[in-house]
Amino acid sequence: MKRLFQEKILFAALLCLILSGSCAYEQTTRLIVATATTGGTYYPVGVAIANLTTQNLGDSDKIFMTAISSAGSGENLQLLKNQEADLAIIQGLFGAMAWQGVGIYNGDPQKYLRALTILWDNFEHFVIKQKYVKSGDLSDLHNIRRKNFSIGRRGSGTEMSGRVIMEALGFDPKNDFKLRYLGYTPSAQALQNNQIVGMNIPAGPPASAIIQAFAALGAGKLQILEFTDDQLAAIKASYPVWRRAVLKAGTYPGQQKDLRTISQPNLLVVRVGVSDEVVYKIVKNLYENLAALQEIHQAAKSMSLNKAVGGLSLPLHTGALRFYEESGLDIPSHLRLH
Repeated sequence: MKRLFQEKILFAALLCLILSGSCAYEQTTRLIVATATTGGTYYPVGVAIANLTTQNLGDSDKIFMTAISSAGSGENLQLLKNQEADLAIIQGLFGAMAWQGVGIYNGDPQKYLRALTILWDNFEHFVIKQKYVKSGDLSDLHNIRRKNFSIGRRGSGTEMSGRVIMEALGFDPKNDFKLRYLGYTPSAQALQNNQIVGMNIPAGPPASAIIQAFAALGAGKLQILEFTDDQLAAIKASYPVWRRAVLKAGTYPGQQKDLRTISQPNLLVVRVGVSDEVVYKIVKNLYENLAALQEIHQAAKSMSLNKAVGGLSLPLHTGALRFYEESGLDIPSHLRLH
């Protein structure tokens, strides 16, 4: 009898392995992806990535993902470091600084980080009230010196990118402006309530906070500032992550012409403790269902498998590397850990 029982247990275990690879003993993986404030692009796209993962991998692979809001790139990296999040969306600027140990990470490279993919470009939206506009480009920031300007939440990617851009153009953000540290939607509301005269909103267009501000105040009351070629060159000299970008006419209410701004890539990153197999399945699922993600937010329409690794500033997770190699992508040596 004992031998028969043992044989049944062995048969059941073998059947589980044949049918599912793990059966009742299959491990459940629950992941958190950190995004940013709700008025930008990180949060809705992060929610979409989490939902796409859970819907397609939850039943079959027991991989579940939840998106959380945060202050953005700076806080997201800290959440990964503390293992309070597993994946995060961050600016290319933060990826470069963190991996190289420069800027705010000077002398302290963040080696727990690995890249999964380029997502979409963050377009820089420096918005000020129309009455302060003279040239229409970033030099108009001179006209709002000593006035209230929202640079983003403390520790956010918005704050850091805003500071880097301003400093590259010769401004001293702390002393030249009365800085307010607001998220995207609170910034738009403060602009409507005359509590600030301008705001910095890096986001994939169209950014809901920008739409909200234009809709409330009217197109003739606000201006998205352009970047000249010289201004772009000065900014790239600080960190070469930005490139020329154009906000097409009609992107925002009352926008009648193309606006020349700049952009930097956003990255989906992961901490090293997430397994190769889980990362492989997440990235594979993302690109096999990219059309579904693109239906949710316009910013994702710029994503493609061919653009997945171009412009990455830190090495790929080996699970992501496996998928890209299987897909036939040419992976530069600096994205491989040797």
